[in-house]
This record gives sequence, C-alpha cells and structure tokens, in this order.
Amino acid sequence: MPPRRRKAPVDVDAEEALDLATAQSENVFLFVPNLIGYLRIILAGVSLHFMSYHPIRSTVAYCVSCLLDAVDGQAARALGQTSKFGAVLDMVTDRCTTSCLLCYLSSAFPAYALYFQFLIALDFSSHYMHMYSSLVTGSVSHKLVTGDVSKILWWYYNDPLTLFVVCAGNELFFVSLYLIKWTVKPIGIPIDLLSTLTYPGLFALLSFPIFALKNVINVVQLWKASKILVGVDIAERKKARETRAKK
Repeated sequence: MPPRRRKAPVDVDAEEALDLATAQSENVFLFVPNLIGYLRIILAGVSLHFMSYHPIRSTVAYCVSCLLDAVDGQAARALGQTSKFGAVLDMVTDRCTTSCLLCYLSSAFPAYALYFQFLIALDFSSHYMHMYSSLVTGSVSHKLVTGDVSKILWWYYNDPLTLFVVCAGNELFFVSLYLIKWTVKPIGIPIDLLSTLTYPGLFALLSFPIFALKNVINVVQLWKASKILVGVDIAERKKARETRAKK
C-alpha cells in the first residue's frame, strides 16, 4: 500500500517562491500548456459575451474552450512542461467556465435556479476540498488518487478516456440545456411523448446519465476529502497532546 502522507518534492516558503517567480530563470507563465490555458479563458469570455444573443457563436467558443482542456494536458506531458500553476489554472478555468454557464441557465430557467445554484456549490466545494486535502497530505497532484482512498475517484482520474468522456458529457448536458432555450423546431419523432423533442433536448437526454455520474463523483470527492481532512486533524491533535505530555 502506498504511503498516504508524502513529502513535498521542493521545500520553499511563500517569500522564496515569489522571488523565484520574479527572477524568471524559467518562465512557467509561457509554457505551451499554460498558453493554451489562457486561450481557453479568452474563448470562455467570448462565449459569455455572445451567450445572451448569439447562441451559435457562444456555443462554438464554449465547446472549443472545453475541448482544449484535453489538449493542454497532453501538451504538458509531451513537452515536459507540467506545472502546479498549469494544473490550478486548468481547474480554476473549468470551474469558472461551467459556473458562468450555470448562472446563465439560472436566469434562463428561473424555476430551476435552485438546482443550478446547488450544482455550482457542489462543484466548487468538491474540488476545493479535494485540492486542499491533496496539499495537506503532501500529494504532488490532486489527480494522484489511489484505489485505497476511493475506487471511483481512482477510476475517474487515472483513466484519461473516462476523465474526458465524463467531463465532456457533463458539459454537453449543460450546453444542450442552453440551446433548448433557442431551439423550438422538433425533430419529428412519431411518438407522443417525444413529438415535441428538439435536437438539444435529445442531446440533453442522452448526456443526462453522464451528468448524473459526474455529480455522484463530485459528492464522493467531497466526502472523501472531508474525511481525509478530519483524519489529518485527528493525527495533528494526537501529536500535539503527546508533545504536551512529554513536557
């Protein structure tokens, strides 16, 4: 069984890290994967700009931004340019982009605003707790989850195809909901229950199981991260008591 607590690969404090970043002996900000990350942010901004009045431009920009999420990781590994900054930039871009779309869906479908707000809260809290628990246990990456911690999280983070399909399917569900607002022409399925179904509605139905799986994973991730943090608290409190007892 691999150790649950690992030492950080480099021991630097915040001041020293700032000095190194300022000196720029190696410009991590301009790593190719991070440049792709900046492009993702620009495309997300373009999507938001057009979201309220030009659905085609908005959808294209949003989808390209999401698809580049799979490209930056491959570029990082191929070029040997993996970085903590890039990993956090990637995660923050994902969370913010999806949350902005959910905010729009809350206004487009006010009857379901509470559900969209819940999804935003779950997404942010799950990933923040998971990232923080990874840091305090000395993991070099939030994606390094062992099967001993959680089999479903190990499967999600360690199989690139699974990670891509689940993330893409989740985003497809939200994009389909967005396009439902703009599409009224039915496909023409000769079944009473499906007679008014549009293409975005069909894609929403098909991607719903993946959306549901993604949020089950978010719940598991939040719960496991919470337990890890509580375990760290217990270990630290025990060590503090033992230290006081020796004095």
